Amino acid sequence: MRFVLRILKALALLVVLVVIGGAGWLFVRPPELLRVGDGYAAKIVCSNVFIAGREADEVLHDDVQAPGNPLLRLMRVSVDRDNDRVTARFMGLFAPNYALYRSGLGCTSVPDGDFEAAMKAVPFDAPAKVEASDALWPEGEGVGSQADEKIAALLADARLSGPAMRAIVVVRGGRIIAEAYGPGFSAKTPLVGWSMTKTVNAAILGRLMLDGKISFDDDHLLAQWKSDGRAEIKVSDLLGMESGLAFNEDYGDVADVTRMLYLDPDMVSLPANAPMEAAPGRRFRYSSGTAALLSRIWMDRVGNAQAAFSYPHDALFSPLGMTSAVFELDARGTFAGSSYLYATAHDWARFGQFLLQDGVWNGQRLLPEGFVGTMRTPTAASNGQYTQGQAWLAPGGSSAALRLPEDTFWLSGHDGQSMAIVPSAGLVVVRLGLTPGWLGYQSQPLLKAILAALPQTGETQQQAGAPRQAQPQP
Repeated sequence: MRFVLRILKALALLVVLVVIGGAGWLFVRPPELLRVGDGYAAKIVCSNVFIAGREADEVLHDDVQAPGNPLLRLMRVSVDRDNDRVTARFMGLFAPNYALYRSGLGCTSVPDGDFEAAMKAVPFDAPAKVEASDALWPEGEGVGSQADEKIAALLADARLSGPAMRAIVVVRGGRIIAEAYGPGFSAKTPLVGWSMTKTVNAAILGRLMLDGKISFDDDHLLAQWKSDGRAEIKVSDLLGMESGLAFNEDYGDVADVTRMLYLDPDMVSLPANAPMEAAPGRRFRYSSGTAALLSRIWMDRVGNAQAAFSYPHDALFSPLGMTSAVFELDARGTFAGSSYLYATAHDWARFGQFLLQDGVWNGQRLLPEGFVGTMRTPTAASNGQYTQGQAWLAPGGSSAALRLPEDTFWLSGHDGQSMAIVPSAGLVVVRLGLTPGWLGYQSQPLLKAILAALPQTGETQQQAGAPRQAQPQP
């Protein structure tokens, strides 16, 4: 009996030592995967608390823990409202990672914990808040017609709207004809676009093209590329995701994309130093790193840092009346052009209407002629799925199978964000939510059902096109 007790005591001691050793290892050298998870939790909670005004516990549960990796259920966050910071730790103890809110500029991941450097990276005042104007968007005009009621019924169909839908806005002829919101969300809730941000980032670059400060054919784009083959990469190669730069976009583990977003305070560093794996223009590789490079490139061309920080608002958001738009930056002061634009569903729809109108707003051309055309022009290397302007023709590869109008193009983002733009129908459909890809939801059937429900004769045919310039524009 004493022998058995000694064995049990030895085993208990071994277990204690293993637990202590494991805890020490997690404390001193936590796995990068845990730090990525904590970085993700801190960033998502920070943005939704300080931009969208949501409760931290709700965001942690609904946005971080419920849809994701099981490890995320062990993440714990604390919000320091006095210093505008969020800290996340695995089991509340290990692998800490951080996010910081900078007033007017949203939140940024601060994986190195250097909050002082993150604040010094944006030493200027945030862009002035854009005042809303009812004249810019005749919200709800026309609601109550038979067509609107049919579309409202479609938006209420969970099979079409998809799991965890948060907002759907349908715009035709420059008017919101139907909209729907998930529980706890409304027309006033800013929502993240994830990779839909890439297309907005491309439009900001296009705005700079109109000023003659950058062109599709520009090369020798970064100083570290000047002495090797990367010097031949053109702006057009980056816009079409055909730069030839290696980049791993796999979100299932610690990959280039998660390292860039949650482990590196300078998002440009990794893609800027990536090796070439193909000649420019020869291979399609979807890359959030490419969008980060485009942000850095157009910011460098604006002229000075303060002007660059205000440029998205001055050049795009303010003219369009996107009053809710918050374009976030990394910890070193580069706009996170791959992922982090928050805006209400109405303001996302404004941007879609702007593209529908070929980059013209209230009679003023804000994008060069033909620029929106690049967003509808497929690249050969992507087999016709991606376009020359950071947009999609066939996200998920299902548009052609559903026989949607040939001029349809898409903005598409992580967790079920989408925007369909159909010029021939004068239609924009924005769908936002938190719908992980493993659920298999696609928004193409929703678009097809909406198109089928729209009237196509008489006056309605005229309304289907872009609004006349004499009419109020959204």
